[in-house]
Amino acid sequence: MAQTRSPKIQSAAIAAAGLSVRYEALRVPAAELQKVASRLLEERAGGNVTVPHKIAFRNLCGETTATAARTGAVNTFWTHDGKLVGDNTDVGGFDTAARAALGGRSGGVKVALIGAGGSAAAVLTAIEAWPRAQVNVFSRNPERAKSLAARFGDFTRAVSTIAEALAGSNFVVNATPVGMTDDSLPLAIEELTPGAVIMDLVYKSGGTALTRAAEAAGFEAFDGTEMLIEQGALAFERWFGIEPDRAVMRAALR
Repeated sequence: MAQTRSPKIQSAAIAAAGLSVRYEALRVPAAELQKVASRLLEERAGGNVTVPHKIAFRNLCGETTATAARTGAVNTFWTHDGKLVGDNTDVGGFDTAARAALGGRSGGVKVALIGAGGSAAAVLTAIEAWPRAQVNVFSRNPERAKSLAARFGDFTRAVSTIAEALAGSNFVVNATPVGMTDDSLPLAIEELTPGAVIMDLVYKSGGTALTRAAEAAGFEAFDGTEMLIEQGALAFERWFGIEPDRAVMRAALR
């Protein structure tokens, strides 16, 4: 259930900290999720959860943090007092990476958010704290976009087309898996607002198809590298109570 690159960065951080634990990836079919969660509880395990299980796993936790409750999704868990405890470090990971991509500014940002799943909810949970931010949400499933926008209130609205989401937006976030396994693009580069900053939550060595195409067209674009490292570092802190060596984690991606 770990993200594709999580075993590398977490194993590197664990080794650097001198801890005697092992981090390994499990591929879990949806039908097996509850059984696997029960086994993890019995083993008093901690770990990460990735797509498509973030929302479903939240319902298998006996306790969640306020952040996980707000997003409705879990990407990090551990065991305590006989319960699985779920958190969402995607929120902090996105917030740190996005603020860096925007040069430290967050006030008054107009955001186009593509996607309406667990990752999109984490994005909105972070942006909720940005002053005067406005977010247009587009999803191929209009009802999911409407439901997500309704959960987060006045600063968020669902739109019916990607073009409408992108119009006037100076920060564009791809929170879908599009581009994870191939070079598909989640949006048309020519529809981007001049000067917009692009952030693709997908991580790929050498950048994603979206970030490469955006950069070729003269846009600043960032893939999910920094968010991956930061959310992983925050998860490490939850499990072990100490900060990991982020430089070691970053080097593990090379």
